[in-house]
This record gives sequence, C-alpha cells and structure tokens, in this order.
Amino acid sequence: MNIIVVGAGIAGLSTAWSLVKAGHAVTLLEQGATIPNPLAASGDHHRIIRRAYRASTGYGGLITEAYDAWSEMWGDLGQSHLDPRGFICVSREPGDEAEEYREGMEAGGWPIDILDPADAVKRWPFLEPGSFRYAYFSADGGALHCRRIAAGLADWLRRSGANVYIGSKVVSIDADEGRVGLETGETLEGDRVIIAAGAWVLKLFPELSGELKTYRTALAYVEPPADLQAAWEAAPVILDVGGKTDGYIVPPSGGAGMKFGSGLHKVPTSDADWNRQPVEGEGEAIRNLFSPPIARIQEYLITEVVTCAYTFTDDERFFAHEKGRALVVSACSGHGYKFGAAVGRRVAAAVGDGDIAGLKSWLRAETA
Repeated sequence: MNIIVVGAGIAGLSTAWSLVKAGHAVTLLEQGATIPNPLAASGDHHRIIRRAYRASTGYGGLITEAYDAWSEMWGDLGQSHLDPRGFICVSREPGDEAEEYREGMEAGGWPIDILDPADAVKRWPFLEPGSFRYAYFSADGGALHCRRIAAGLADWLRRSGANVYIGSKVVSIDADEGRVGLETGETLEGDRVIIAAGAWVLKLFPELSGELKTYRTALAYVEPPADLQAAWEAAPVILDVGGKTDGYIVPPSGGAGMKFGSGLHKVPTSDADWNRQPVEGEGEAIRNLFSPPIARIQEYLITEVVTCAYTFTDDERFFAHEKGRALVVSACSGHGYKFGAAVGRRVAAAVGDGDIAGLKSWLRAETA
C-alpha cells in the first residue's frame, strides 16, 4: 500500500519504520524544520524507560513487548540509544505513586532493592535525610536518547526508500479520499493516512476535542552543586520523588544535561502552539517542587527551560480513532515514549491485517 504518515515524533517514525519493513511505500510528513522537531513532545533529549506501572493499569504487562521492539530497532539502526542505568523511586507518604509503582513491580515479579533512608542517602547523597520513608532501585530501566533515535530513524527511512519531508505542514485531511493537504497548497493521496501528530492532532481533527485534551508543560534543565556532580553522573534515573509531586529526574545522559519534570506543572490549552516560550521564574518553580526529597535544592542552577505540549485522554490511556482511510494514533500521556517502538509495530500490523479493534484494545492495555 501507499501510506502517508503525518508527524515524525516517536510514534510516526516508528510506524513508518515498521511499515517500510512490511513492504509498504511510505511518505512521512513533518511540519518542523528538523527531525526531531524540538517543539514536539518527543523532541527532547531523553525520556525514561522502566517496567514500573501501577498494577491496575495493564501497561506493566506490555512493557516487555516494548523492550523487544526497541531491541529490534537497535539492530536496524546499528546501535543502541538506551542508557540502561536503572531507576529509583522515593516514597514519602503511604500509598503515594512511588509505592504504587512498587506494588506494580512486585506484582509483575520484577526484582527491586529496597533501601531504608540512611542507606539510600549513603548511596545517593543528593537525597535529603529524614525527608522520605524508603527508596528502592531497579536495574531494569534507564534513559532513551530521543534526539539520537529520531535522527537515526529518519536516516534509516531515507536509506530504505521512504520519502521523508520536513517543513511540510499538513493543514487538512480528507479521510474518505485519503487526501492530505499541505500549507503550500500541494496535495498527496494514499491508500491509508496515519496521523501521529501529537498535540497538533486537534488542528486536523477538531471533532476529537471531546476525547483529547491538550496541555502545555515545561521541563527544567539544571546544573547540580559541584560536589554532587559525580553522584548524579552515576545515578539511576529517578522515576518518582514521592508524595504528591508527580516528579521525575533524568541525570546527565547521552551528552545532555540533567532535568527535572513534574506532572503538576502543566496548563490546559486549546492550542498546541500556545505560550511556547518559558515564563520568568518557571524553571525555579519546577525545581522547587523537588524539595523534599532532594537536598540543597536552591543550589541547583537553572540552565534551560524547555516547553512542550502533550495530548491526554481523561484516563491517560493510549488512543486510536479510525475515520475512512485515516487512522489517528496518540500516546495521550507523558509516559508514551517508552512504548514508541512497540506502538509503531502494532500500528503497522493493524494496517496490514485490518484489525483496528485489536490495535485499540492493545493501546488501552486491555489485552495485558
């Protein structure tokens, strides 16, 4: 089939990769001037991968498939873009998210190393004594290097015969005819159109606004105190800092700096292009959410603030919508990147065999 893929974030790139491997003729359209597009949700330096999920979500049952898909991709790209440094969680309150992740790890039979506060501070001296109940470590996780993955996939697709176009903004889609209209006035037509446009999907399918909500968020890159630099360089990623912070930390990895991110720091918006510039004091506001359990938080210097837009469903499950020849796919949460390679394989398989219902069930982790 002749298939057009709209959007070169991780879902679009992985879908194009899998479609090419299945023998389809693929055209990939990216509105940004580069791949990756730095404004896209998956255009940042790194994202966390881990097995930890709440036992009730079902996504913990899919993560092995995601690891397998990444391994297949590393084989095609000729190198791995995963820094397997493991992850830690810090629990500060009974029943907080870190504890829910622990329950998910235990339910899945994945080993963790539980440390009391004194041992945890000794091992990771950037933690604040007396500010948490316990911490635990899993070797099964780390940081995916997003920009390297995107650049590698774009190169692989070009070498493999796909048409890859940057600066090609899609402004309309005729789902019944499989016709895509570009901002330049050009049109393309395919047997199928896969829309993996992330937070921009509502510009193309506004009728999905009842199911998808867009948020503007930001991440703070920081420079830690000099005497803690070595500890952070060797540290696992921090999946959750406990309490109600909904916060994660990625140490320096893959040539990129250290960053703080929190689910608390997001603002609903109807426009993915809204307010993309950092606001004065925004980096410090994000950083300050991490004390406790991070000690000496005021000594962490803000080096950069990066904004991005995410699309969410109410239950934060992955999403697919079929209309005519068009298929809209979205990760719909901040945790979608780690499944990117597996999503691409599943979308390509569904396009080939027509089992869109099965794809939707998998995306919602109903088959786990």
